[in-house]
Amino acid sequence: MSSGPDITSSESPQQGGIDQEADRRVKLATLRDGFGIDPYGQRTDGLMDLCAAREQYDADADAAFKEDADNDMRPQAKVAGRIMTSRMFGNLLFMTVRDATGDIQLAISKKNVSAQTFKLAKLADLNDIVIAQGPLGTTKTGEITVWARGDDGFAIATKSIAPPPGKWHGLQNAELRYRKRYVDLYANPEVMATFATRSRIVKLIRDLLTDPPAAVVQVTGGGFVEVETPMMQPIAGGAAARPFVTHHNALDIDMYMRIAPELYLKRLLVGGMPRVFEINRNFRNEGVDHSHNPEFTMLELYQAFGDYNTMMTITETMFNTLASDLAGLTTLPFRDEQINLDVPFRRVGYHDLFTEHNEFDAGDHPKLVDKARQLGIEKLNVDHDLLLNEVWEQTVESHLVQPTFVIDYPASLCPLTKRKQGNPDVAERFELIIAGMEFANAYTELNDPDVQAANFQQQMDGLDEEEATFRAMDNDFVEALKVGMPPAGGLGVGVDRLVMLLTDSRSIRDVILFPLMRPTTS
Repeated sequence: MSSGPDITSSESPQQGGIDQEADRRVKLATLRDGFGIDPYGQRTDGLMDLCAAREQYDADADAAFKEDADNDMRPQAKVAGRIMTSRMFGNLLFMTVRDATGDIQLAISKKNVSAQTFKLAKLADLNDIVIAQGPLGTTKTGEITVWARGDDGFAIATKSIAPPPGKWHGLQNAELRYRKRYVDLYANPEVMATFATRSRIVKLIRDLLTDPPAAVVQVTGGGFVEVETPMMQPIAGGAAARPFVTHHNALDIDMYMRIAPELYLKRLLVGGMPRVFEINRNFRNEGVDHSHNPEFTMLELYQAFGDYNTMMTITETMFNTLASDLAGLTTLPFRDEQINLDVPFRRVGYHDLFTEHNEFDAGDHPKLVDKARQLGIEKLNVDHDLLLNEVWEQTVESHLVQPTFVIDYPASLCPLTKRKQGNPDVAERFELIIAGMEFANAYTELNDPDVQAANFQQQMDGLDEEEATFRAMDNDFVEALKVGMPPAGGLGVGVDRLVMLLTDSRSIRDVILFPLMRPTTS
């Protein structure tokens, strides 16, 4: 996150020997008792965003007014914003106010408003939310300004009793910015811009899937339908992750917060919905770091009669289109790299990449054990493919900077994936890796009910006692497959990580409005 006001200063209500909150409460009482107004405002119609107000400015009308004050054809603006700066010059008060779209200057002159209104303006503090209306002009320095006019030319809409952020000398405590996002958003315009971009990204994803471009239609045959599936589930299924457990009192049963919507979305393919997607919140009771938050947003989609190659086309088209729509180009900065999102992305086999970066064959078990030991991996006496994946993640993933589809994984790692024809040891799966981070995961989906049941059982047999308490055989899903699920491709995209990429954000906390934080002791 870029620098902005140091909100840590707002933790000290004593500044310059003055109790700021107490001083503001005195003004709060003055507004009520001395002015007879509600310091927390009311409905106000006719307001325009500050960006829209700036765009209304008419240079010709402003110039004509400055030549002849009786010829005032300047556009009128009625705006609201939070006071960021305030300075008095005799009988003229200037304020800079801010909303979600930007900043604008207000000018309150004693000669243009009533004496009562001018006194009210002088009571306003930094952080107060105010309303002003009047013509749009410029100052001597050329600053576009709303010049308050009339008795209702200025009003305090919300009195802030909390001390404001400190001077504009940078923020050192990033964790406090996440905790006080309500300050971070207005104090740092680039943070507001990031979340506005996030909202736009989600909308663009929906538009791309419901009304897809030709490159997607060519492989899908049409658009996708957005659906909603349960967030509380009786079985923690669809992914290998530790769930959050809750309890349904009326039914007296434990339930699990969704770790993935996969098994429900596949049931919809069985029911005859050919192309479905969900932008969903998932919950995984696991660690927190720069790319993981226990509550996160995932796009999952499934297409009947598709496969993992279909999903590659959808994925690279999505990433390329989003970059083009948002930035107007397809090479973007991310983590000190220039990421090229031109299609097609590189496609390379899992085992080939292992050999490329480790200089021995992925099937050489003795060499694999030696390598794992060198890397400090403690559990060496495990299944070959599990150990292979541990080494793979430490030796290969971080080297994949440009978009790379890693394809054809060991089948034993992918119990929900169809095997490659002619090679049952390999699963038709890909992961999209960019800058050493996984952004997407896709399968040619397994739809043989007997193989699926056997895989579930094999997975259950390998669980330790703790994992077995929340895992169970999903017999209903197997029953659904018995009804018949068409051959299909499935895709999951981490939306938070995608937003990180498209906004050049280093931490997932920078793109989640309210990330999980450890409780404070105070």
